[in-house]
Amino acid sequence: MVSARAAVALFLLLCAASTSHAQGSLNLVCSVQAEWCQAIATGFQRESGIRVAMVMRGSGEALAAIRAEAANPRTDLWFGGTGDPHLNAAEDGLTQPNESANNAALHPWALAQWRQSGQRAIGVYAGAIGFGFNTEVLARRNLAPPACWEDLATPRWRGEVQLANPASSGTAYVVIATLVQLRGEDAAFDFLKRLHANVNAYPRSGTGPIKAVARGETGVSVSFVHDAVTEKNAGFPVAWATPCEGTGYEIGSMSIIRGARNAAQARRFYDWALTAPAQRLGFDAGGQLQTPSNRSAPLPPGAPDLNAIRLIDYDFARYGRSAERRRLIERWEREVGALPR
Repeated sequence: MVSARAAVALFLLLCAASTSHAQGSLNLVCSVQAEWCQAIATGFQRESGIRVAMVMRGSGEALAAIRAEAANPRTDLWFGGTGDPHLNAAEDGLTQPNESANNAALHPWALAQWRQSGQRAIGVYAGAIGFGFNTEVLARRNLAPPACWEDLATPRWRGEVQLANPASSGTAYVVIATLVQLRGEDAAFDFLKRLHANVNAYPRSGTGPIKAVARGETGVSVSFVHDAVTEKNAGFPVAWATPCEGTGYEIGSMSIIRGARNAAQARRFYDWALTAPAQRLGFDAGGQLQTPSNRSAPLPPGAPDLNAIRLIDYDFARYGRSAERRRLIERWEREVGALPR
């Protein structure tokens, strides 16, 4: 016969097992840096008890995978990456509307993304495009740091520049959309063709070029400037600048996938990711320096101040459309990416 004490213990064990099972799992695709991805997966799992299965993909690759899985989604939530692909996903009905009780704590630009997407994507962080450069490489080659977009297309930078591939990188797409808005489309593509002669590689990931700068494999990258500061803080001889003509910026976003198998767990993660403590995890884990969307989350020490950067009035409505993104990327592949180097 089972004693009363043993019966109580067995009951509590069964309840705990039942609760753990009920908490379930979350399939997460993450489009920020590896350290940040790991920190949010671990932090949320620890706090919620929900098991997190995470896959890392650049934002362009994440969008392609989510589109391919539309009939039978294997992803529940997409975290991070440039906002334009999130807007594409919203427009194509690949994501679902959601409203968090934490919306009231967010900066206006984060909520503007949410409203524009039909409540399907919300801003988690923001960051500006600029130049990263290796100070030791430039000193050895007697090169002054670039100050303007036009500088990068001059012959002195031949073989010294890296820019990610826009077919797989949301960062690179923001660069193209920025140049089109600054110069007009034909002039922007003329510039990209001239720049192509100076590009030594088009990595698939948006962070690939700045990591190559940090390792001394290339002199200059076109990157988000917060990524340049991250490499500098890690001890590499990296500095950064923003273009004199003005520059574009991203609203890194988050979306719940339409038809998510674990929708309740996805909504719980969504709410958690908009809190100030969750938004500190990128900095705490790997020194990520984007501007957080929660107003109570302080700007990380050393982070670029968007208020001090000459930002263009980036047209997220136009350049977040699927057709516009596809058209510009196809033109880049046809007129720039296909050119010999």
